[in-house]
Amino acid sequence: MSNSGNDFAVDVLIIGAGLVGASLACALSTLVSQHGLRLALVERHDLQQPGDTPPSFDARASALSWGTRCIYDRLGLWTELHDRAQAISSVHVSDRGHFGIARLHAAEQDVPALGEQDIPALGYVVNNHHLGDVLLKRLLELYTRGAVNLLSPQAVKRLRPIPGGMKVQLNSGEVSASLVVVADGGRSDLPEQLGIGVKQTDYQQHAVIANIALDRPHGGTAWERFAGQGPVALLPLVGDDAFAHRSALVWTVPNQEIERVNRLTDDEFLAVVQERFGNRAGRFLAVGKRDSYPLSMRLAREQVRPGLVILGNAAHAIHPVAGQGYNLSMRDTMALAENISASFIGQQPVGDLGRLMAYQRQQHRDQSLVSAGCNGLVNLFARTDGVSVLARNLGLVAFDYCRPLKSAFTRKAMGEGFYADI
Repeated sequence: MSNSGNDFAVDVLIIGAGLVGASLACALSTLVSQHGLRLALVERHDLQQPGDTPPSFDARASALSWGTRCIYDRLGLWTELHDRAQAISSVHVSDRGHFGIARLHAAEQDVPALGEQDIPALGYVVNNHHLGDVLLKRLLELYTRGAVNLLSPQAVKRLRPIPGGMKVQLNSGEVSASLVVVADGGRSDLPEQLGIGVKQTDYQQHAVIANIALDRPHGGTAWERFAGQGPVALLPLVGDDAFAHRSALVWTVPNQEIERVNRLTDDEFLAVVQERFGNRAGRFLAVGKRDSYPLSMRLAREQVRPGLVILGNAAHAIHPVAGQGYNLSMRDTMALAENISASFIGQQPVGDLGRLMAYQRQQHRDQSLVSAGCNGLVNLFARTDGVSVLARNLGLVAFDYCRPLKSAFTRKAMGEGFYADI
């Protein structure tokens, strides 16, 4: 794989081969073959070594909206994801110990089928490592065909603006690019290096994630159970050889409890989660590897500059309460690909600030609504006073019975109609 120290120039350089960066490279590949776009991707991990993959190819599971599924179908990747993607047929939201319940059903939304084996689905749940494997396989195919220059393993030492783009200093050599896309995750130090600040809200919480085996079929139901100090979510998974009935657990734990939770044995952990969640989904039989990470909302104060775009978690990281973070990033990714395509085909500089500002304006409302909505849910369900508890439970009941409102909300969360024409 290319890691030459020779200096060269490209039209678009993507920094980070994680889920977002790899998806953008796949989306831009048609511009390479059809219009001669020069595309390169930098990754600090060695993409040819099976055990040395980007951090986003981890054991977590991602909830892909119906719109994100459409994107991967358009990119020709869904056929490889389909067998490992568990369809979400319904979502059940409740407030533990109170009367409020809301239910969403795919069958009520008249979702069009995209394949012969399709069933109505609000979305799908896919393990990140499987999604990463499919994306990496496509990247290596593109590299073999000469459609993308993979600079791996290479680390970015410095970014600096130059006339007409950016100069990127790597471990060895430099690359000039008309447009640099920073997509190397929420811990990226590159925006700070460029003087781009971050607005951050620390939720004083950790997400504990693990796969849980159940004693009964999940029926494609995703559960969101608000349980006192933090929500407990169960996302349905495809069964494996060990357990036929599995769900992905995302448990929000206050910071002051995380050390105690991490010290629990598997049996103790299952007992605590069962008590917090209740028995609606059945009995919890076993738990896989557990991980935890701190939760905060991070928003880059600038997402575009001349010759520069901040993308994915480097641009915005939101609370996982509604499972919308990756879907938001994918909508940004495809909107950016469309912007680059229109610029390149129209013989405009892909790094032109006016063009990139048009992309940012296009995505601003979506980003604002999703981040504000997730932040509002976290704050609303964290309140324990009687008035707030009553208000939110009445709100859940009213939402459940108001079909036009529920349908509009559901179809927005599904990302309906987002089908970028690259």
